[in-house]
Amino acid sequence: MPIPKVSFEETLERFVSPHVCTGCASCIVVCPYDSLEYIDETSKLTKECKLCGICAQICPKYNLYMPALERYTFGREREETEEFGIYKRIVIAQTRNNDITEVCQDGGVVTTLLIFALENGIIDGAILSGLSEKEPLKAIPKLATSPREIMECAGTRYTYSPNMLALKEGISKRKKSLAFVGTPCQISAVRMVQAVPLKKYAGILNFTIGLFCSECFTYEGLIKRLIGEKMAINPHEVKKINIKGKVLITTKAGETKTISLKEAKEHARGCFSSCTDFSAELADISVGGLGLNNWTLTVLRTEKGEDLFRKAESERLIRTRPFNEEDKKILDMLVKFSRKKHENLTKSIF
Repeated sequence: MPIPKVSFEETLERFVSPHVCTGCASCIVVCPYDSLEYIDETSKLTKECKLCGICAQICPKYNLYMPALERYTFGREREETEEFGIYKRIVIAQTRNNDITEVCQDGGVVTTLLIFALENGIIDGAILSGLSEKEPLKAIPKLATSPREIMECAGTRYTYSPNMLALKEGISKRKKSLAFVGTPCQISAVRMVQAVPLKKYAGILNFTIGLFCSECFTYEGLIKRLIGEKMAINPHEVKKINIKGKVLITTKAGETKTISLKEAKEHARGCFSSCTDFSAELADISVGGLGLNNWTLTVLRTEKGEDLFRKAESERLIRTRPFNEEDKKILDMLVKFSRKKHENLTKSIF
């Protein structure tokens, strides 16, 4: 892909707003002159722009063209009937590891696959989101290089983590093969980096796992105001947050409190209204709970993703179960949420 010789101000700066920019930090990571910094969950120009145009080339909001990225990723464009993207197989899966079951969000598939890949030399690290030590329940980018660190990152965060920043750390630490786990917008940015290609970054990205995402929430709104102030729950005492039609907050003492999803949505980040991808349609593997309890809906999209899953399954690290009549509503939800996100494309300001 040719790189336009334009400045950050001419292209991205007018789109770096709470209602458009996802805060993925991709432009910061790839800027060869370190002209950008991550400030208040967005990109800020802090040094002179050298007009290289690379930031515009990889921005998942400014320069995203799905048909081209589908051809790059899958060798073809989707058919009209493929409403949640191209895939090879879709399964309901669950880890067989009891230790992972104790810390995972739903079925533990992502944690299991990453540890398997690390222990078998497929990767030497994984880019994930972890939790801040200073601010409870706040998501932060994390480069995990051991099974213990991967386990520590298990579970879902509902505040945004600019995972792409950990890619820069992986390069500085001379990692050679990394897995990338992130939201749909982050997966799109990864594919842009690979398709250009920006070899310095693309060369160490082995496979991607995308997370289903309807929206995410501001830390100030969800954690501090809603959970901390309105619900009177100390964020330090929260063990797990989950969304199953409503927001479930489980404390370390074992108590579960709920609040309506409608009320939580009042604290959603503005960018979700311009997002067009629910199920990480460009990932090697896409995953989400989507109403399932203790199981993960797993969409195997590429040969690489299916091969990794098949190997872990053959080692009896993961179990799958057949779809039943009840599961039809899960697939209906996947289609429904994907359609809703696709509608944002027609409302896009671009």
